[in-house]
Amino acid sequence: MKTTSYRAGEAGDFAFTEVNAKRAAAAVTHYPEGRQASAVMALLDLAQRQNDGWLSPEAIAYVANTLEMAPIRVHEVASFYSMFNTKPVGRHLVQVCRTTPCWLRGAAGLTDACRDQLGIGLGETTGDGLFTLVEVECLGACANAPVVQIGDDYYEDLSPERLRALLGDLKAGKEIAAGSQTGRQSSMPEGGAVTLTELPARPPADTGRAVRGPVSPGPVLPGGEGA
Repeated sequence: MKTTSYRAGEAGDFAFTEVNAKRAAAAVTHYPEGRQASAVMALLDLAQRQNDGWLSPEAIAYVANTLEMAPIRVHEVASFYSMFNTKPVGRHLVQVCRTTPCWLRGAAGLTDACRDQLGIGLGETTGDGLFTLVEVECLGACANAPVVQIGDDYYEDLSPERLRALLGDLKAGKEIAAGSQTGRQSSMPEGGAVTLTELPARPPADTGRAVRGPVSPGPVLPGGEGA
């Protein structure tokens, strides 16, 4: 049997808050005993949210110690997924989708708009710490391309002008509305619904009475009595 040993991670002063510790413990219960490592993404998400949007080496080490994993294994997960940040980010993490549907619908223009509006390049953070700009792969909202994710929310059907306005409102401390920026509902066509535009006629009201035909007699038993 192969046995792998490793040094415990150096978590420093990082530790889950009481609330997050309970959430982490609940996440671990979703997996069989001895398989607590399967909760690594859930715990990394908790750690990142607690740590101002990024995973410090200490936060990664803390998650590793909590799940009894080698710190390098947790770092491998944290550095693989774009949802995790291994260096500090601004208060508003602006993620421009650059995959084919968004690119065909003008994603490059959105990146340029961000550069111009924020005065930073990809992977950089504004001097006031408000914005970090990155490009990411498919965000999964292809029907509403082009799409930008800011924090946890999606902003869809964007134009460079509309994105500049959103960033300006965020900088001014205003709340902005997530979702489609053209007013379309969900992922319906831009011009509105083209199917099921009319409700079908309502069926006749059910009276609750079953329609019955003639009752057939049962078999005739010896002696002339029915069953």
